[in-house]
Amino acid sequence: MITDKQKKFLRARAHHLKPVVTAGNAGLSDGVLRELDIALSHHELIKVRINPSDRSELKAMANSLCQSTDASLVQVIGHVVILYRPSESKKIQLP
Repeated sequence: MITDKQKKFLRARAHHLKPVVTAGNAGLSDGVLRELDIALSHHELIKVRINPSDRSELKAMANSLCQSTDASLVQVIGHVVILYRPSESKKIQLP
């Protein structure tokens, strides 16, 4: 679990990032989850674009992404979700 101070730090780091994975109308397929796992292993901090039909579905998909990938939800802005999962090499040093 990450603290509020760490979330603020990660939000600042993610500001310039572009979404690396897009989950479309088909939802969270196995291919999307595989790509997320690979991206998190390589980058630790990523943005994911989700195109749900409504706001409640967006939150449900964001929580499902976190559970499926063992990542922490940093922030949800519009249709973009910021996820963080530390890797073995710990590229990002949290405060």
